[in-house]
Amino acid sequence: MIKNFSVLYVGNIELENVGLSGSPANNRKYSNDRLVESFETATQAAVLMDELNFYSLWMAEHHFQREGYECIPNIILLSTHLAAQTKKLKFGCGFNIVPMWHPLRLAEDYATADILTGGRMIFGVGRGYHSREVETFGSPVIDNDANRELFEEQIEIIFKAFNQETFSHKGNHYTIPAEVPYRGYDLKDITLVPRPQNIPVETWQPIVSGSSIEFTASKGFNGVVALTGDQLVDDIFHKFQNACARNDREGPLGENLALGLGFYIADTQQEAIDNLRPFHDERYKWFSPFGFVRYADEEGRVWGTPGAPARTPRIEDGVAQKAWICGPAEDFVRHLKEIEGKYPGLEHVILHWPEGMPRDIFLHQLRLFAKEVMPHFHSE
Repeated sequence: MIKNFSVLYVGNIELENVGLSGSPANNRKYSNDRLVESFETATQAAVLMDELNFYSLWMAEHHFQREGYECIPNIILLSTHLAAQTKKLKFGCGFNIVPMWHPLRLAEDYATADILTGGRMIFGVGRGYHSREVETFGSPVIDNDANRELFEEQIEIIFKAFNQETFSHKGNHYTIPAEVPYRGYDLKDITLVPRPQNIPVETWQPIVSGSSIEFTASKGFNGVVALTGDQLVDDIFHKFQNACARNDREGPLGENLALGLGFYIADTQQEAIDNLRPFHDERYKWFSPFGFVRYADEEGRVWGTPGAPARTPRIEDGVAQKAWICGPAEDFVRHLKEIEGKYPGLEHVILHWPEGMPRDIFLHQLRLFAKEVMPHFHSE
């Protein structure tokens, strides 16, 4: 049963000349004064969402984004600030790019935020995909196997630090504590100070492949499936349920998952499509080169694989794939009720803020959603 509605804001500023025929993404370069607009946008969104009884605001960690698409480098720090501006809204890390952190520093920062916000932080971890940022921080991402190996060791360290009063670790990348004398004795173990007050730590990870399904399920994490065609969503949900069962986490289909959807509410579907088109198309103009088109063709082949479409998707494709919901509010309610029936364990829906969409337009859409869609669902 769907209970919680959230928003993913990746940190975009308002972009001019958007759409497939607009300014090339690589040609965008904004001043610092423009790039920091994302902090004020996040603040206004958080305050409004708190008033409208949304569950959480998810934000994304990215670096060096002079193009204006993803301009929040430290979501834990920003979330701690936003918690002081709100009363009950939670804040999701969607996601901390673990290979760009020392695992103990990430664990410390999250634990501090957990305490300062009174448990309103949601931990989220990812491996990264921007070579510009991950490799610049000195970690691998082009070498996928090396990236995965580093990430998995870092996760092991983080959760030892969270869950054990004292711990040690010796792996391929880290020896903790350092093998050095300290105050007249040899270090054997170490303690994270502070540790989170809310243990076990609720943790989310994006699901984009079979390996991430298995890892997420085996670690007891929850998974986010976002802006993905309905055929692939169904496949992922079933595979995740089976993987959880293999790890003694049996539950109804959709449990421990969140479904991310794009949307635009208007009087007619065509009006919604026309209004959303430039921002949808701007998103995929930026993200398609990273392989972020999670649609399938009629034969089940993922876009970008042999035989399947390889072009940049249009908004009509997203609507056909049911990754983007456009039209009257009652159509959105009907679609979500169908999802509830299909995935009875699903509790979380995350609404995507289209890249480049002006702040005032999206906040108006949130007001419409809260008024015309949310009352049809049980909210915690």
